[in-house]
Amino acid sequence: MPGLLSDALAWVVILTFAVGALSAKRNDRFARYVTVAAWVGFAVFWLQLVPHFAFVHKSYVEGILSIAAVPASLYTGYLLWGGRDSLFVLSRAVAAMGIIYLPFETIPAFALFGLSLPAPRGVLMEVVAAQTEFLVNALGYHPEMIHSEEGFYNTFVFWDGDHRLTVEVVLACTGLGSIAIFAGLIAAVEAPLRRKLRALAIAVPVIYGLNLLRTTFITIAFGKQYMQWFVDEILLLFGSSDPYMVSFFISDRIISQLLAVVVLIGITYLVVRELPELLTIIEDVLFLVTGDEYDLASDLGLDQSRA
Repeated sequence: MPGLLSDALAWVVILTFAVGALSAKRNDRFARYVTVAAWVGFAVFWLQLVPHFAFVHKSYVEGILSIAAVPASLYTGYLLWGGRDSLFVLSRAVAAMGIIYLPFETIPAFALFGLSLPAPRGVLMEVVAAQTEFLVNALGYHPEMIHSEEGFYNTFVFWDGDHRLTVEVVLACTGLGSIAIFAGLIAAVEAPLRRKLRALAIAVPVIYGLNLLRTTFITIAFGKQYMQWFVDEILLLFGSSDPYMVSFFISDRIISQLLAVVVLIGITYLVVRELPELLTIIEDVLFLVTGDEYDLASDLGLDQSRA
């Protein structure tokens, strides 16, 4: 995220979603007001992230999605205000996603009772970096591992002649975002705990394992400059003047991010087979996009009432 203001806004929005979720069964009117306000705040949150994703992060996929999230959030609030109560489930999911993800994003290292406790994101990044190093080494590559400027042991060093190339495993490289999405969706629906746990057991290991393959692929492709294709065109497309970044843009911003969309759709299908209750959220999302109502349970032949 861009900075402290964005982190603070994220917490305010997520906590507002949480208040709405907790009050839904006690005071419908209050919950509706609060949750609609949360969706408006969510739109503001995504709006202020657009320049970061589009111009700083140079990610067309994330930039386009953040732009689309602004009207989508406002429209969701409008529909909820108008009485589409099924959107309370999606709202609960957003609250759960944020509560899972934000501690890793925003809590720094701190001291407690004389003990120095590391930042949660630092621990996660270093774990993923170590596992990525194992896979990179297993494939016959042996870059040096060093500490980043933030002090985390999560950075690979390659050399292309006399030119030094570094690959840093940041929080976005850990798969936490995707895991938080599925965990939030699973937590939000009403279903037996054992099926929720089975759904988590499908989603989390698959996401984590595939993410390690992604970080390994990007590390090697960029570190060894294996994808120096269409250099001038790629530099123009991403607004960069550094030819060494071409392999990174192709491996990460194009190939990995597009494949991630396909993979997430596949994981969603597998999870829904175990937890059909999620179809309520998916149907609402499809309605937001198309304006049409869907009955996916009937279309897919799934029983939402099973224990």
